[in-house]
This record gives sequence, C-alpha cells and structure tokens, in this order.
Amino acid sequence: MGTSRKDFLKLSGLALAGAAFPLDLFSATTGLEYGQRHTPLLWNTQVDRSFISFRIGIKQSLPEKRYAALLDLFNTYKGVTDEITFFTSTTHAPLPLSTFKQRMDIFKDRMEQARKNGYKSGINILTTIGHHEENLDNSLQGNYTHLTDIDGQVSRGAFCPNDTRFQEYIRAIYTMTARANPDYIWIDDDVRLAGHMPVVQTCFCHNCLAVFETETGVKYTREQLKKTMNEGDINTKLKFRKTWLQHNRNTITRLFKLIETTVHDIHPGMPLGFMTGDRFYEGYDFENWATTLAGPGHSPVMWRPGGGYYQDNATAELVGKSHDIGRQVSVLPAQILAIPSEIENFPYQRLKKAAEMVVLETCSHIAAGCTGAAFNVLSFYDEPLDEYEPLIARLQQARPFFDLMTRSLGRAGISGIQTFWNKDSFIACNPNSGNWFSGSTPIPRHEIYDIGLPAAYSGKSASVVILGMNSIYALSRKEIEAILSGGVYMDTETLQQLNEMNFGHLTGFEVINTATVDRIEKLNNHPLNGNFAGRERDNRQSFWKSTASALKATAKTAQPISGLIDYADKEVADCTMGVFENPLGGRICVAGYYPWIFMENLSKSSQMKSVFRWLSKDKLPGYIASFQKINLWIRESENGKIAIAFSNASFDAAKDVELMLRTENEKIKVYDMACKETVIHASGADGPYRKFLIPHVDAWQMRLVICG
Repeated sequence: MGTSRKDFLKLSGLALAGAAFPLDLFSATTGLEYGQRHTPLLWNTQVDRSFISFRIGIKQSLPEKRYAALLDLFNTYKGVTDEITFFTSTTHAPLPLSTFKQRMDIFKDRMEQARKNGYKSGINILTTIGHHEENLDNSLQGNYTHLTDIDGQVSRGAFCPNDTRFQEYIRAIYTMTARANPDYIWIDDDVRLAGHMPVVQTCFCHNCLAVFETETGVKYTREQLKKTMNEGDINTKLKFRKTWLQHNRNTITRLFKLIETTVHDIHPGMPLGFMTGDRFYEGYDFENWATTLAGPGHSPVMWRPGGGYYQDNATAELVGKSHDIGRQVSVLPAQILAIPSEIENFPYQRLKKAAEMVVLETCSHIAAGCTGAAFNVLSFYDEPLDEYEPLIARLQQARPFFDLMTRSLGRAGISGIQTFWNKDSFIACNPNSGNWFSGSTPIPRHEIYDIGLPAAYSGKSASVVILGMNSIYALSRKEIEAILSGGVYMDTETLQQLNEMNFGHLTGFEVINTATVDRIEKLNNHPLNGNFAGRERDNRQSFWKSTASALKATAKTAQPISGLIDYADKEVADCTMGVFENPLGGRICVAGYYPWIFMENLSKSSQMKSVFRWLSKDKLPGYIASFQKINLWIRESENGKIAIAFSNASFDAAKDVELMLRTENEKIKVYDMACKETVIHASGADGPYRKFLIPHVDAWQMRLVICG
C-alpha cells in the first residue's frame, strides 16, 4: 500500500506546499554555527594525510550496546580512522520513509557520540534509486516507476530517477538526512543506469522515453530505439548511441541537481560525496557531476571510486580494481582532494581476505590515484567484533604508510602507458553487428602492466597508447590521426579496422592470413629483441583460444620483430609482430600473437619493455628492467619531483629490483610499508634513464620511491 502525499510530506518534514525549504540550521550541540563547523570540515588545500573512514552497517550502529563496543574498538586503536560513516540500510532496495526517518533519528545521536570521541561522522545513503531486487516485502512500496530495460523488463528493487513522483521520495530522504546534521553525506553507487539485477542497461520507461523525445525532438518506442541502436549504417548507429549516452548523463545530472539543492538549501556548504565504478554506459561524466554536486556555492565534493575485489583467492583482481579506480580518478576535477577508495570485503567473512591484502589493496588504490580509503570490512551482524580486531590493529599499524603515500603522491598525474578509453567508449560495443546491450566496453586486459611497465589512465599523460579492437569507433578521424602520430601498440583486429578506414599509410602492416591452432611466436634477430633472438613463446592456442595473424609490411620501413613457426619448427610467417615509424612521426607496434596475455616469460617481457621504450621515443617515465611481476605507477608533480609506487604482485620475494627512471638525479629514497627509509644511489645509466637497484621486496608488498 502506497504512502499518501500528506503522510509522505509529514514524514519527510516538508511543508505541505512543498515549494520552499526552511533554512533553519540544526540545533547546535557543539556551540558552533553550522557554517563554522562544517564549511572548513578540515578538508586541506594540500593533501597532507590520507582520508580514512569506516562505513558501518546497521547491525553495528542501531543497537546501543553494539555501537558502544564499536566506539571502544576504534578508541583502542586510535588513528585507524578519522570518520565514522553510517549505512542507511543493509539491503539494496529503497526504504519506506517511516523506516528511513526512524534511522535518521537514531543516527543523529550516534553521530554526536562519534564527534564527542573525536571523529567526523556522516551518512552513506545506500539506496537512492535502489540497487536490485532484495527484501522487497520490507522496502519502498507505491506508485513509482521501476527501472526498465529496452525489452520492457524491470527491476522491482530500483526506480526511475526521471519519475517525478519518485523524485519527491528522493527529496524527502535527503531532507531527513540533512536535518540529522551529518558532517557529510555520501551517495552510494546505486546511482547508475546499468546493473540493476535482473535487468542490465536502463532506463527505457515511459518517463525516460518522454525525456528523450524532448531532448531529440523525435518520439521513439522501445522497439524503434533498439532497432536504431543495433541496425543500419555503423556511423548512424554510433551517432545515435552517443546521443543516448548524453541522455544518460543528463539523467544523472538532474538527479544530482535535485540532491544538491535539497541538501544545500538546508545546510549550505555541506560536503557531498559520490561512489562510482567504471560508468561507461552512464557516459562517465564525472567532472560535470562533481560540479553539479558542488552547486553554486562550490561546496566540497568527495569521490569514492570502487570496483570488484571482495576476497583474496583471486589476487589478479586486486590490481585490476586499481586500474579501474585509476580511470575513475583521472577524470575528476583537480580541486577534489578527498578521494578515498572503496575497500569492501563483502560478505565480510574474515578469512575471505587477509589483513595484509586489505593493507596492500589500500596502498595499491592510493598508488593509482586515491587519497585514502573507506573501509567496508566489518560484520553486518549484531555480534561482537572480536574476530575483526586483528584487522583493525593491522590497519592502525599501516596508517602512517597510507599517510606517507598520500602526502607524497597527492593528486599528481600518473604517467606511463594508457590502455585507451574515453567517455564515449561504450558506443563501440558490438559496433558492426549484434545487440549493443549485450556488449562490453572495448578495453583490452591489463596483464601487460604486470611485467613492470608503468600504467597511465589519461591520454594527456600517456607516453604510449594501447588500442584494442573496436576502441577506435569512439574516436573521430582527427582524434585517430592524433593518436597515430604518437606511440601506439595495437592488436591485428585494430590494425584491420584502421586499414579499412583508410589509415593504412600510418599503420605500416596488413594481415595476410590467420590460424586458430598450432602457432608459436619466435623472436627474430632485431635490435629490440637484444640477446633473446631465437626465443619462442608457445601459448597453446588449443587451450587458450586466440587467433595468430601473419602480417605483411606495406611500407619499406616497417620491420618484423617476431614471426610464427608450427610444431614441426617450420616457419609459417616471417612476421606476426612488427614496428613502423609513420610519416607523422608516430611509432606503431602491431602484435598478432596473444597481444594482451601470456607475456610473463623472460624473453617476451624483455622484448615488450624494449618495444614500449622505443614506441615512446625514450619518453617513458620509467619501468622495471628486471624480471619480476611488479605493478608500477609513476607520478611527476609540478615542481618536477618524481614519486613512484610499485608492488611486488607475486608470492615470491623480489630480489635486486632494477628500477629505471628517466631522471638526472643520482639517488632515490625508498620507503617500505613500515615507513623505513633507505637511500639508494644510481648504479648506471642507459640513455636518459638511471638504474636504481632495490635489494629486496617481500611478496605482496608495496614500496614508495621519492626522486628529486
């Protein structure tokens, strides 16, 4: 049974007219005006320490006895957190207003207790529009429009933000939240338009179709939209998909404007935060959304980048999440300083993720661009936290290193190799045929970074760009030409697409045949292969399916560096990987044999480092020359100081790590995770690079390096 409008407005604390919000400030219990206490909020103009918070589930916050024990735990390990943030619910569909109000009344008291113990405290609204179908019997009911996919299916646990009646609900919950007097409000990552189980891409309800009609001047049914997005000329499809992405950006912008106005009409200057993952279908409009949340008063905005890494049995997902986070941070406005990463151990069973991995994950995300961490790692049961105390103790112990990393890295740009993406990348899903809505964003796998090559997430700071199949469809011809005038590494599928678009004069190669089995890459006698000429790489196509391509040079200066042999050691192609410097001065490498994976043997990883250094024309900021599984991030500040973070992503200790840096400095400072400093002097040079030998890094450990 739905909530009546009269009850709705009564519960939310709004005047029945509903047109204006009173600007009364909260009843001060601290003796300070709201603006005095909240506007500065200790957000530093310089990032001099990490932003650390804990997100607390309702089974730890609502029971008074359990909350008192939580405060005792944090007080025992002072410094482990600066902030205590309260989830509004533990399930993922929006709450009834009456339930939401009851919790705000309790949280108001809980936040005051937190402040008395020296913590900032705020609210994390878990469900603004809803995540997915869960606990529906005890969730919001009423005449609201559910998020709807292109085929008319809905998620009963998520609602359309373009539904004007549902907008009243949103205004109500943010009004109640603001009046509970938090130090800040976080918007969770349910504010998205994809992934609301059981549906995927949304929203195609009658409200959204009407909005799209207003935006475009054309009325579409769902069937017509689907046909236009999936059928016909590729350029027409891409243009129309881009129009829909802008519609999605606009939908979230309007929602954020509603939230910003609601909160700041009550409490001007209150910081608002938003949690994200990769948001390709939504149009990745982070800069505009941040500006919208700041409002005309330029209130502080916080950002919490996230992704999936919940247990440590899949260790590759740790750095994979860091790379996802790096993309998210790369498009944030420079004035956003509070960027704590999401650290989530759902379903919070302690043996699923070791404390050491939680610490390393925090460091890895800071290396990729964050300035702290928001820990969602405690039990969501009404039970003692004894089993979690060792984790809290380890995080307290690691806090000085979190602070040191944040202070040293700050928000300086990350330089290195970019796996190409942009805000329009989602339009390139299934560009030629197939259903747009069943595709995935065309971004190659990140395994190439595991061999010690430096990651970058923005083309503006990239020495080399990696292009994968279909990615060029998110670019204009002018943008493609600009990329091809720099350093580019690509697979043969991308090569064929570029050649079909008449960029062959800039690529240097063409594919002449392919094979799905029985091919081995063999490095030839080329300077980029050094002493590894004749070495082989057999990735067993019969097991890990991948096409091997034979290439033919289309320019005199194009050079093969690897060929193909079969299992009888017979040469079947003299080129499967080649390099070319084109008329624009761009350097191109085309790889036709497992371009993204299985390059962790000595010969191939060494070849790749030589290739990427050549592609960059020795502009690559640095790399790991030794043979270890290491992830590397390099930052350069405006004053020229270089800061580096790298992790040993192996179960083996790394001995004699050779860090090559493009610098004239002859010494570096290396800090371990206990903040112990070691000064290391250069032990040689190779062109513009100095070699620094780091004697030992234990398994799954991070190092911070300061140069200059």
